[in-house]
Amino acid sequence: MIEDDVPTQSDSPETKPEVEKTTVSARGKRSSPNKSATGRVASRVQESDKPRLRRLSDADKLEKIRQIEAAVAGGATLKDAVGTVSISDQTYYTWKKAVAALTSGTSSSPVAVDDEFAEFIQLEEENRRLRKLLGEKLRTEKAELRKRLGIT
Repeated sequence: MIEDDVPTQSDSPETKPEVEKTTVSARGKRSSPNKSATGRVASRVQESDKPRLRRLSDADKLEKIRQIEAAVAGGATLKDAVGTVSISDQTYYTWKKAVAALTSGTSSSPVAVDDEFAEFIQLEEENRRLRKLLGEKLRTEKAELRKRLGIT
């Protein structure tokens, strides 16, 4: 490895430029002595400058969703309502989806399941009938085309 002296600028013009030792690897990349063993530059950011992660409880999320829905019902736009509670649009939709999944999972009853099952069976029968009609229609069209083209 080759060592180079690279002058660094200081804060005041009256002081001499400090010389920082850097090393150049075989690939021509420079590495600074300020880097730690893992290759990351030492952070000068204090802990108080980092954004803090905010985890809200389900009750808090539900309350914010209700506030947004009330504001929208009052005539505000969704973007404005979401901004008033300090969350993004995407966060609102994610929370709303999660709350809807929780409420639909707890309120299911056997009667609703039976109704859904009966509706499913009815839809399957209708699907079967429509497929049969489509198949018949396609067979007749195919036969007509074969007659026109002279293919038997």
